[in-house]
Amino acid sequence: MKINWGTGIVIAFALFMTFILYFVFEVQSNSKYDNDLVVEEYYKHDSHFQDEMARIQNAHDLQHKPSISYSENGVKIAFPTTFESDKVKGNILLYRPSNKKFDFDTQIALTNSSLLIPQKKLIKGRWDVNMEWEYKGTKYLSKEVIYVN
Repeated sequence: MKINWGTGIVIAFALFMTFILYFVFEVQSNSKYDNDLVVEEYYKHDSHFQDEMARIQNAHDLQHKPSISYSENGVKIAFPTTFESDKVKGNILLYRPSNKKFDFDTQIALTNSSLLIPQKKLIKGRWDVNMEWEYKGTKYLSKEVIYVN
């Protein structure tokens, strides 16, 4: 049987469409390829952008900033000793970009001007740390990325 160029083009299109449809169905049906939004209520979150930028600027303007570091014990968040521990209020969100099932947040409860998030709550990989806190009526927001080994 002889195939002319017109038939070859039709066969090529059919094979290409089959190939694309296979991958579309594979990605949609396999939970390994979840395509969740970074933030559930994206537009609501975006409407508070100016307030968020003001809190980030407040944190940036601090002379002594809190530090976030990773050790074998977990993530340590250390506030400067100039802050009174009982007046620091807020929460810390640890966000896992690859899988939202591992996201969690914790209240800031300082002991000796620091907070330790234990290693057992963390899995290896990248974590985005969003720390929102208030001290003496001023609101702050710090965002950092840490890598857990």
